[in-house]
Amino acid sequence: MNFAFTDEQNELRRMVHDFLDETSPETEVRRLAETSLGYDPDVWLRFAGELGLAGLAIPEEYGGAGYGFVELGIVLEEAGRTLFGAPLLSSVVLAASTLLALGDKSANADYLPAIAAGTTTATLAFAPPSARLVDTDAVRVDATRDARGWTLTGTTSYVLDGHTADLLLVVARTGAGLSVFAVDGAAPGVARTPQQTVDQTRRQATIVLDAAAARLVGDEGEACAALAGVFDLATVALGAEQVGGAARVLEQAVEYAKIRVQFGRPIGSFQSIKHKLADLHLTVESARSATYHALWVAAESPDELPEAASLVGGCCGDAFVTTARENIQVHGGIGFTWEHPAHLYFKRAHSSRLLFGTPAQHRQRLARLVLAASTD
Repeated sequence: MNFAFTDEQNELRRMVHDFLDETSPETEVRRLAETSLGYDPDVWLRFAGELGLAGLAIPEEYGGAGYGFVELGIVLEEAGRTLFGAPLLSSVVLAASTLLALGDKSANADYLPAIAAGTTTATLAFAPPSARLVDTDAVRVDATRDARGWTLTGTTSYVLDGHTADLLLVVARTGAGLSVFAVDGAAPGVARTPQQTVDQTRRQATIVLDAAAARLVGDEGEACAALAGVFDLATVALGAEQVGGAARVLEQAVEYAKIRVQFGRPIGSFQSIKHKLADLHLTVESARSATYHALWVAAESPDELPEAASLVGGCCGDAFVTTARENIQVHGGIGFTWEHPAHLYFKRAHSSRLLFGTPAQHRQRLARLVLAASTD
């Protein structure tokens, strides 16, 4: 294992950092949160097409750059630092990873090049993961087939960017078990309603399907194993984003502690603040170490991914929430105001903590995996 980034990876980070500083300042994050889309399509096309970042981890045969999850993790960490409003997690991580995991070469050739170019946005419509990660009992969409093909009927909620995605990868029940289907987001029989959630910088939607035409992706009834791997990858990707957000709010707390004066001295000189910031630094760096390890595992040793992913899921969500909360405490009264960015990160931290299983659920899963390995 190489514990250092290469010069090329560091240059990638610098490029993404500069791009997001330009296109995703706080003012733009606030503006986009009030729009119907929730992101700027022109910025997304620059991000995906001009910089080639949406296809970073997509194989070259499908229009991507052919890099791995380490490079994608760098992008996600920088995106989390600025609360970048775009379908990055939904389209690039969830949808692209699902297509690749299912191994349907025809579907991959049809959908992945446009996802890599940013001209098609996509998402995975599936019930929120539980302690079992892939909860088959939570699926509320049924697939039926007749002479004309497959149709889907049912409802799925909390779909990331579900109100805007051009392509919906919907998990549905068939007679053979759980399967994944591709659905045109604008097709007849598809109703999409944005949901009012805590974090309006990352949109979620309810999707209602009423005999919507669908295309089977992969083999019927074989989705569970593929989806388990997808949610492990998504947990690691989210962890990278959470580390970026946690590091940024720690920076905010440190910067403020240097300039806020009480009793004739900066508050950062008081022992209680020093200890608080030192503890937060340790929290962020521990989460970063777990995430970097998991990114390497995703790229180089996928058999170890379940344990590495649940280690990330068990610590990064809590690390972001703790750092975002303590950032508000360091700022005092001003940290509670609408005008200060602290609340944007605080809401993102709490929302992200629940996306792909709670930290407690991941710790329970990690314990089961470790115990099972020790008895083999």
